Amino acid sequence: MKPLIRACLILTVALTCGSDDAQPKQPADIRKMLDGRMLPGEEVTTFERSDTLYPVNVVHRGSVIRTLPVADKRLENVAFQIGDKRYDLFDYLAVNRVAGLLILKDGLIVLEDYELGAGPTTRWASFSMAKSVTSTLIGAALQDGFIASLDDPVTRYVPALRGGVYDGVSVRNVLQMASGVRWNETYTDPNSDCRKLTDAQLSHKAGTSLAYMKYLPRAAPAGSVWNYDSGETNIAGAVVEGATRMSLSTYLSRKLWSRLGMEHDAFWWTESQGGMGIGGAGLSATLRDYGRFGLFVLSDGVIDGRHTVPEGWFQEAGAAHRIGGKFVDYGYLWWPMPAGDSVHAGAFEARGIFGQHLYINPSERLVIVVLSARSKPTGATVLDDAAFFAAVARTLH
Repeated sequence: MKPLIRACLILTVALTCGSDDAQPKQPADIRKMLDGRMLPGEEVTTFERSDTLYPVNVVHRGSVIRTLPVADKRLENVAFQIGDKRYDLFDYLAVNRVAGLLILKDGLIVLEDYELGAGPTTRWASFSMAKSVTSTLIGAALQDGFIASLDDPVTRYVPALRGGVYDGVSVRNVLQMASGVRWNETYTDPNSDCRKLTDAQLSHKAGTSLAYMKYLPRAAPAGSVWNYDSGETNIAGAVVEGATRMSLSTYLSRKLWSRLGMEHDAFWWTESQGGMGIGGAGLSATLRDYGRFGLFVLSDGVIDGRHTVPEGWFQEAGAAHRIGGKFVDYGYLWWPMPAGDSVHAGAFEARGIFGQHLYINPSERLVIVVLSARSKPTGATVLDDAAFFAAVARTLH
């Protein structure tokens, strides 16, 4: 057989039959994901299909879609410096493995970009950005009168915790991650509390999350120390569900998702089929719908001229608070931007592992959404996100 004919036959077979490498990748399991042992393509599939990792509830959108107008002048590039090195937009997208980037200035799209196979209909995992949504629902429940005060004990709304370590812990303590309950958040350590809670949740049995949290040891008096604790945000979610008598997904849909002009339904993890929502993670939505939520936050929670959360809620929720006699750079499940760069004054963000960000800068009327697939849960960011956000704010000022 002539070499050219043979090569053509080989190419035809390859195109017709494909190869193992061309087969669709499957999502990783939760433990492998938290270990940071995913191949790049496998990781993208996992984040695009995170609704397959746990049972989910649907967060239903409404019938009217809010158009996000495109600005006449688009952001073509942005330069920023870290140390003695200069970078630009293209470095940020490539080096930090960004799958989706949306920048909204004065409610207008100045940049929208998709990479790694993602697109406008891709629902991407938010991870801990969901904590900030749970915080917002507590604000809504406070405004609605379902929660009387942030200083109420959590056991008033979550009676399953009575008789355990959360006796005497307030809703505010949980929002600030200042319960004083001992907790190890290390994602990659199979013996950490975070991983043990994950193992319990993977049984998909109702009540496992609260049962694990109830009998943890106490490290300090409530309100005296700050310690990052994802398990505690499941309690925040349970407060919402106990106070409203609705699932997290239903309350989110009724208060926000169906009223903000969302383009797509979202999904939110539950610990079991039809069971308690996981308040600290598991919300998956599209890039633009995260942006629409950001615009709602930027408006101080106003929909149709009325406050959905108490007036000034996000200013308080996104600010540092005094815990145990000193200020801690953490709000009500939101992260204030670090002090030191004046362009970030009053700005805050929702943040999730593997490089998820929702940056809100009220004074600059700026919302930035970043969806990423970085190689490890934490510590894999190469180019500082805050430096990029600051450069964008200055460029658009």
